[in-house]
Order: sequence, then C-alpha cells, then structure tokens
Amino acid sequence: MMPLSLVSLMLCVFGITTGEFVIAGILPDISADLQVSIPTAGLLVTAYAIGMVVGGPVLTALTVRYPRKPLILTLLVVTIVGNLVSAIAPVYAVLFLARIITSLVISTFFANAIVIAVSTVPPEKHASTVSKLVFGTNLAIVLGAPLGTFVGDSFGWRATFFTVAAICALGLLLTWRLVPAVASESTSAMAELKVVGNRNVQRAIAVTAIGNAGLLMVFTYLAPLLTDLSGVSPGLIAVMLLLFGVGAAVGSLIGGWLADRALMPWQIASLALLTAVLLVMWAASASTVISAVLVFVVGLVGFLGVPGMQTRVLKTATGAPRLALAVNASAWQLAAAFAGWLGGVVIDGPGLRTVYLVAAGVTVLGMLVSAYSWRRDRAAVPV
Repeated sequence: MMPLSLVSLMLCVFGITTGEFVIAGILPDISADLQVSIPTAGLLVTAYAIGMVVGGPVLTALTVRYPRKPLILTLLVVTIVGNLVSAIAPVYAVLFLARIITSLVISTFFANAIVIAVSTVPPEKHASTVSKLVFGTNLAIVLGAPLGTFVGDSFGWRATFFTVAAICALGLLLTWRLVPAVASESTSAMAELKVVGNRNVQRAIAVTAIGNAGLLMVFTYLAPLLTDLSGVSPGLIAVMLLLFGVGAAVGSLIGGWLADRALMPWQIASLALLTAVLLVMWAASASTVISAVLVFVVGLVGFLGVPGMQTRVLKTATGAPRLALAVNASAWQLAAAFAGWLGGVVIDGPGLRTVYLVAAGVTVLGMLVSAYSWRRDRAAVPV
C-alpha cells in the first residue's frame, strides 16, 4: 500500500502541475476578459517556463540550509497565494506578475519533494517512488488540465485558479499532517554547486534535456501532425491528448519499476524504444487508425525513462542532490523550449512529416549520452 506521505506529495505535484498546464485551456477567456491579444495572453506560458528555468536553481541554492518540510510547506503557501492573486487579478500585468512569482518556486518544490520521498524508502525503491511523483504530473495532464478547462468554461477562468489554489491548500494540509520531518544534510550552496559541477551529474542532466526533446517536439506539434498528415478530425484532438496522457501515466509507473531493477540499461533501452516508435510514426503517418494508436504508445514509451532519469540525477548527486534536481527540472523546461523552436524550423524547412525523423535523431543523441555515462560507470568499478 502506498504511504500516505507519498500520496500527500503526489496531490501537491498534481495541483502545482495542473496550475502550469491549465492555462492553455482558458487562454481565450483570459484574452477576452482582460482585453489583451491571444499572443499577449500566451506570454503567460512563456513567463511561467522562464520562471521555472531561472527560479529553480537560484531559489534552491539559496534555501539549501533550510529544513525540508518547513521549506516545502512555505513553497506551497507561495503557490496558493500566487493562484489566488491570479484568480482576482484586475488587469493583465497583475496576472503576469502572479504567474511569474508562482513559477519561481516550482522546481525547488519538486527537488525537495523527491528528496523527501526517497528518504523514506530503501535505495532499491528510489526509481519507483520517483515514478509515483511523476504520476502526479501525468494526472495533471490527463485529469487536471481538462478539469480546469471545464471549470473555466462553466464558471469563468478565475474559478480555475481558485480550484488550483484549493487543491494545493488540501495538499498543504495533508503534507503538514502526514509527511515526516526528514533531517537535512549539513550542506551549503557551495557544496550543492560543487555537486552540479560533477561530470556524472552533468551527463545525467544532459540526458534529461536531450533525451526528452524529441518526445516534446512531437507533443508540441501533435495537433497538426495528426490533422494534416493522418487525417484525424480536429474535434478528436482532445481525445488524442487524453490518450497521450494515459499512456504517459502508465509508462511512468512501469518505468519506475523497471529502473529500480536495472537503472542505466533500462534508461538506454527506453530511449531506443522511443526512437523506434517515432520512426514507426513517421512511416505510418498517413494512417489515421495506426497514428491514433501510436499516440498512446508514444506517451507510454516516452515516459518509461523519465523516472529513471530523475533517479540517475539523484544517485549521481550524492550528499547534495537538491540543486541538481532543480537544475534537472529546468533542463526539462529548456528541452520543451528547444523542441518548440526546432520543430518550427523543421516545419518551415523540410516539412511537417520530417518532425518525426528529427525527433528520432535527437532521441538517439540522448541514448548515446546515456550509453557513454553507463560505460564510464562500468569503467570506474574495480574488477
């Protein structure tokens, strides 16, 4: 049975991540109500991502000496306040500022939540424990974002932010009551920075950035890939996104279980599988039925390696893992930004279908970095 402390942290991750993804479903309503253009409203997404990339490493470095449980409770309070201010924002500038402030604490919360969660289980269960936290993110994609959009359509976009704040408040209460006060290591910002400078840690973070960029490229342009190439009706895109999310949720749980048994071999195998699936999607892009099935498959296979990637960073950053995990979360955001840019370049150049091939090529690069890291690990072990 899953510990209640882990359930509490999963709920927090679900609430926080829902607050990140739900903006896409209510963007037109925000644009109309606050009288700004859609592109201007879209900057809320960009600002949030930049806040996570910059805020995560900086805030984590500044808070390494703080006890973990009080720290994550404080970060949750900031998240709740940020969503409440977003809900009552009278003008766009206030909403923009509230979104930035909220985003600054997200990566630091994830990093500390992972460290707290794995500290309560033996090392052989680290990856499966991380996978359960990742599952909270998957649920935000599958349930949180559609639920937030439904609330926004029914009661107005402000109600969506009130709902996210309520979920985070419930998570705060459960975390306060159920999550143990885990002792912090005697560390410093310099010690954390030194760990991030370790080549093994850097390679682990590079795998997150490179290995996921191909998947994120396909996800970013999934709607045009399906409608323009595969003949999927635009009205079914929401269903396709749901299939992707369900596949990702299943994949993260299976991937955590497998990574506990063979971390690096499975990380390499998962990236190889993802490369194969992306190539099949390219070959079968003209088939509506096959492409629809592959949407679920690519979500599942794409997230098979994610828990292992987080666990790899945790294991290489021994003694001072929080900054490394925060940088790793920022690496995911950078991968998403890079994927969006590269996919646009490919579409303007060779064409939409080539996105699958380029995504497969980028994934191979991630697999090669993983294989090199594993080779270095094995070479370092005395015979």
